[in-house]
Formats: sequence, structure tokens, C-alpha cells
Amino acid sequence: PVNIGIVGTDSTELNALVFDYQDLYGKFFAPDNRFLSRAAMFKLADSLQKSCDTRYAKIDRPYFKSYVEYSIASINASVSRGENFLINAYILQKPIQYHHFEYMQFFDACFSGYLKVAGSASKGQSLFNIINVKGDYKGLCNFLKNDKFLKNDSIRELVIIKNLWDFYYSPDFVPAAIENILTQLNQQTKIAEHRKITSTMLVYFNKLEPGSQAPGFIARSKEGTMAALNSYKGHWVYLNFFSTENIESLKEMPKIATLKKKFGDKVSFISICVDDTLKNYTNYVKANPKFDWAIWYNYDRSLSKTARDVYFVAGTEAYFLINATGYLSQSPALSPAKGIEYKFNLLFKPTRRNTKTGIR
Repeated sequence: PVNIGIVGTDSTELNALVFDYQDLYGKFFAPDNRFLSRAAMFKLADSLQKSCDTRYAKIDRPYFKSYVEYSIASINASVSRGENFLINAYILQKPIQYHHFEYMQFFDACFSGYLKVAGSASKGQSLFNIINVKGDYKGLCNFLKNDKFLKNDSIRELVIIKNLWDFYYSPDFVPAAIENILTQLNQQTKIAEHRKITSTMLVYFNKLEPGSQAPGFIARSKEGTMAALNSYKGHWVYLNFFSTENIESLKEMPKIATLKKKFGDKVSFISICVDDTLKNYTNYVKANPKFDWAIWYNYDRSLSKTARDVYFVAGTEAYFLINATGYLSQSPALSPAKGIEYKFNLLFKPTRRNTKTGIR
């Protein structure tokens, strides 16, 4: 742990105010209070809000005021104070603060998975039919506009955007249909921020499409040196991400060893460990000396973006197949357990000579 302080005498400077609030927060929610009941936590959150109202009454810094408000809102959300209280108190009748981290974090917490719940509560049309079959943005808006928390056009649109991001990576929804709705939203929205967000989402979704160039990256090798994907130009590459804390991803590693034994002269195998600590990675490598392919560590302090970042790996397991020209052949690719060997057999099956008598 590193103790950080602010040098200076201006108590109204933004960083000084944040440190002051954190100190106040610590007094209310000391380690001794972590086993309090939900009702007691509610009272503490309300008491903290009243103390802040008094303490910072003369502070005229909108960003700091929102920082305090949504920090306390997140406390209420963490102890499940109820969506009626949370959304009515902190979202409705208030401006959307797109560039305020605490606000957006709270917004995400309130509306994560919200459309599935709203869809299951509606009669008649199906959310899945509107998205997967019709791919209809206007139909989706009409489907949701009577929801008690989504009557405001701007909030409804942002909730749709947030949930479509999650739906894109869900097996319950068709990615092409999600892209179609986002494109419609991008073209029809009157809100500049929503146009920027949906444009960025569409770029992300299309960036790793099969046929697009595989993003390059640098990672840490077993020897502690910098290793680069670009050094495998001219080779087919089977790239996988795993974690020593993800049992399912660990089960795939011996299967990759079998694939390497069979296809090692035709495919290069690269595994990226996405553990938070280097120690877990080094211990795993030492414990598995027979895994003789490139097993690299994702994180390095000198890198602005890691392999996990450029491949948009949200969890701890993912697979990609890159062809010899450096383009994505399968994205995402099948795991060993789900049949990537079949794909390898199709790609690298040797040509058989006809040995029947009298036929050349």
C-alpha cells in the first residue's frame, strides 16, 4: 500500500476535496461496520449524505457534488435499496452525465439486464422476436416506452444502448441483428453522445470479424522477455486466453498439447494468461513443463494496451484462429473441446494420391 497525500493549502481544490470526502466516508464505513444489517447501512448512507450536505454546502464544484452524490448512490445500490428508490432518487428528473465516472457506473448498475426483465414482464410481443427476427429499433422503442422508468426518450435510448452491448455477447441474441438495430439507432438519434457511443460500438463489433486483420500485441514470455504476435507472420496461429482461476479454461490446455503434437508443424499455438498476478502465471508455467508452446503473460507495465485489450476479451477465456497472412479466420474460434480439431483437419488434411491400379 502507498499512502498518497495532496501537497498544498487549498482545501477547495478538487483532489483535496475528494481526499476529504474519502476520509469522511471511512469514518462512517469503518471495517467494524461491514457486518451491519441492510437497514443500518441505509441509515449510515443517509447520515453520510446529510453530513456531506452540511460539510460541502459552500463548495461550488458541480463535478465534486456529483462525485459525492453518486458515490453514496452506489452504497445504496450495493445493499439493494430497491430500484424504485434508486432510479427515482438518482436518475429520473436529472441530467445524464456521460463523462462522469461515478454517475455512469451507477447507471450501469441500475440498468444491467434491465431489458430482459422488462421484456419478460410485457405481454404480446417478444423482446427476442423484436431483436432477433425483426431487428427493429423503432419497434424496440415502442415496446419499452410504457415502462415506468423508460418514459424519458434519452434515458430509454441509453438503456437500450447499454443492454445491446451485453446482448451482443449473449448466446440468446443474434449479433447481426444487434448491429442492425445499433445502425438504425445511430442514424436516427438526435443525441450526439449516443451517436458517438453507437459508432464506437459498431467499430468494436466489426474490428474482430473473420476476414479482418488480427490485432498485434506484445506480452511477457516464459523467459521474461517481450514476445510479439508479429513474429509469427507467415504461420497459422491458434490464440487462446486462459486463467489459472478458470477451471474450464485450464481443462483445455492438455487438449491444446494434443493438438500441438498433431498439427505443430502447421499451426503455431499461443496461450495468453490473463491472471491479475504474475506469480500465478510463473507458478503455472513451472508446474507444467510439458506444455512446450508459447504461453505468455498478458500484462506488462510498459504497455498501454495488452493482448486482452486489443482482442476485447471480457472474461478469462477466448479463442481465435489467425491465418498465415495475418487475418482472422475464426473469430471467435472453437475451443478444443468444441471441435477446433475438425477445422484443422479441413485446413491441413494432406492430399491423398490415388493408388488404384491403372489410374494415375
